[in-house]
Amino acid sequence: MAEQQQFYLLLSNLLNPDNAIRKQAEEAYENITGQAKVTFLLQALRNTAAGEEVRQMAAVLMRRMLSASFEEVYPNLPTDAQNAIKTELLLGIQTEGSPNIRRKTCDIAAELSRNLIDDDGNNQWPELLKFLFESKIKFPYVFTIVNAFYFLKVISALLQTMEDQANPRVQAHAAAALINFTEDCPKTLLLPYLDNLVNHLHVIMVAKLQELIQKGTKLVLEQVVTSIASVADTAEEKFVPYYDLFMPSLKHIVENAIQKELRLLRGKTIECISLIGLAVGKDKFMQDASDVMQLLLKTQTDSSELDDDDPQISYMISAWARMCKILGKEFQQYLPVVMGPLMKTASIKPEVALLDTQDMENMSEDDGWEFVNLGDQQSFGIKTAGLEEKATACQMLVCYAKELKEGFAEYTEQVVKLMVCYCVYNAVFLDHEKRVRVAAAESMPLLLECARVQGPNYVTQMWHFMCDSLIKGIGTEPDSDVLSEIMHSFAKCVELMGEGCVSSEHLEELGNIMKGKLEEHFKNQELRQAKRQDEDYDEQVEETLQDEDESDVYILTKISDILHSLFSCYKEKALPWFEQLLPLMVNLICPHRPWPDKQWGLCIFDDVIEHCSPTSFKYAEYFLRPMLQYVCDNSPEVRQAAAYGIGVMAQFGGENYRPFCTEAIPLLVGVIQMEGSKTKENINATENCISAVGKIMKCRPECVNVNEFLPHWLSWLPLHEDKEEAVHTFNYLCDLIESNNPIVLGPNNSSLPRIFGIIADGLANEAIKNEDGCSKRLANVIRQVQGSGGLWTECMSSLNEAQQAAIQNLLNIA
Repeated sequence: MAEQQQFYLLLSNLLNPDNAIRKQAEEAYENITGQAKVTFLLQALRNTAAGEEVRQMAAVLMRRMLSASFEEVYPNLPTDAQNAIKTELLLGIQTEGSPNIRRKTCDIAAELSRNLIDDDGNNQWPELLKFLFESKIKFPYVFTIVNAFYFLKVISALLQTMEDQANPRVQAHAAAALINFTEDCPKTLLLPYLDNLVNHLHVIMVAKLQELIQKGTKLVLEQVVTSIASVADTAEEKFVPYYDLFMPSLKHIVENAIQKELRLLRGKTIECISLIGLAVGKDKFMQDASDVMQLLLKTQTDSSELDDDDPQISYMISAWARMCKILGKEFQQYLPVVMGPLMKTASIKPEVALLDTQDMENMSEDDGWEFVNLGDQQSFGIKTAGLEEKATACQMLVCYAKELKEGFAEYTEQVVKLMVCYCVYNAVFLDHEKRVRVAAAESMPLLLECARVQGPNYVTQMWHFMCDSLIKGIGTEPDSDVLSEIMHSFAKCVELMGEGCVSSEHLEELGNIMKGKLEEHFKNQELRQAKRQDEDYDEQVEETLQDEDESDVYILTKISDILHSLFSCYKEKALPWFEQLLPLMVNLICPHRPWPDKQWGLCIFDDVIEHCSPTSFKYAEYFLRPMLQYVCDNSPEVRQAAAYGIGVMAQFGGENYRPFCTEAIPLLVGVIQMEGSKTKENINATENCISAVGKIMKCRPECVNVNEFLPHWLSWLPLHEDKEEAVHTFNYLCDLIESNNPIVLGPNNSSLPRIFGIIADGLANEAIKNEDGCSKRLANVIRQVQGSGGLWTECMSSLNEAQQAAIQNLLNIA
């Protein structure tokens, strides 16, 4: 029992922020024998008294051991120890109360099951198969086990079927099944079988290519090419070793498959080449980029000879966009060739007709027509042919604007004129052009950025052309997915254009729309609650209600986006306009509201404080008490929003907020120090609390005993998850170091190794970007230590490899 308790302490020390303690724990762990590790880890995993963090660490180490050291550990265990692992894992999955631990236990079982399938695909854990069939556990928890257990068998069976040369249709179906399988397959699950899978595909492709040349049969080759594309898309950079195996043959197909009956094969091969290029990256693809571009250009210049229904067109449009992502700015030279056909496809107008019943009977849905009955005698028809290509073309325009920026400037005028029309809801095209309208909305801020090189007057005129349609779209769009994109787009445009970009008339119209949407939000919640009281209420109804609720909350987040953009541009000048919405905002943060309402209501008041500075205190009676109360809310999302608000109070709020910053300190500390504060679901709220304490110490030192709190604050660093707050904490840390703060540096700089560890850990976890000004300050701190000889050696020796590499990288760049 004492040994197990010591092991729990060891696991806890592996999580300790103190580098020395953590390093000592790592060394102790490595010295424990394999069988003892297994025994201790299993006991820790199953003992709820050990604490969530300790149990999670036990799960991580158990899975790591089965993954990295399986052959060294598992076969050498006694049979009863092997059986104990299997039994404990299955028991844990069935009885575990913590969703996180149950999920991690499933991951361990998946790793073990994968290792217990031999080279012939035989299962050496039959109890698992029985358990999976009998299990009443929710599917998501056992999905990873099922995948690992069956993956090898499924792949082997499909590849074996694809090699059935006597039955080409069966081969084609097997290839199609493989496509579906690999498209939805996680990368980590595919990689162990990648070599076997790719080599089989290559053998089949070569055989089918010869068959095409000799007999003209193409069905299986079409599917095999798409299978290769799907595997490359999932494998990404891991496909690099196989690139040279496939690219020559794929280029050969595009170059020579010019007959009309081979159009689909050629289109799919173009798709495959571009997906492989995107997977392996520019460095590898550049050896063939010129040849591929010439093949695509030839196809594009010959496009006048292509029929409107030629399948190559849609494949070409998507391939050009992928080439743009690969080549970046170098793609600009090809725009004159690409843009004509692309704009033509993006401008397709569907054919519509109002028909009586007899006329409709003479037309078939097989001809690409879809019908809606308008009554007994009439139907509305729309011909959907070409609409899929139109949606793809609009998405490609978004891609070009995003990737090429100022390189796309000369095309912005014609693209804006087209896309603005699609932002306003048209009942005729509601169901058929959703992707078109989403792409149109997404393009608006991107096109403004592209046009900046044309000068401010040009950009302002473009924005005026967009603004009216975007606001009308916000007011009339019935589809929540499209609506959210239009709202997000409007917010981004306002941030780009700045103060004064929205006229008073448009602001008034927008205010009425926002008010209407918030009122609708509350009304919908009441209706959903009423439906829960109906006698027909059941699980299926609840599922529908949950979907509706998620959709409503998502629109609420976009209302927050729009208000954020207006406050960030207009500052306190937006407050008179905001007052019409104030009662609705206060309602959002009432105690009886659901947590997403409170979260987003607080976020809006956070913006009021941050951007309206001391003027915001005018409205403090509405939000201040709830904000302090919600620092300790049960919902981590609400805690995060409240903690952020306390931080901006200290930074921007002014003198009136001083007593409330003092009052907030013990609340923030309580959240930071509570059990489980660093778990995945709590970490963002906790890091915002840590950042808020730092902001109060920096901006309102009179509200807290800084000397007393600094050691605690340092022990909580660094922040890993919330990158924006990490920048604030590192900047404050630099302030303290640069001012030679004795508490931070310690006697004779004795605390510098600890500070060094905080910086290195933050850099290794990418909490600071190299382009941030903060990174230069951190680099200067590191260089000062670098010149100190023994201290530098001591600091660097306390770091792991990743941290040392992060330090060196910063010194090379900043």
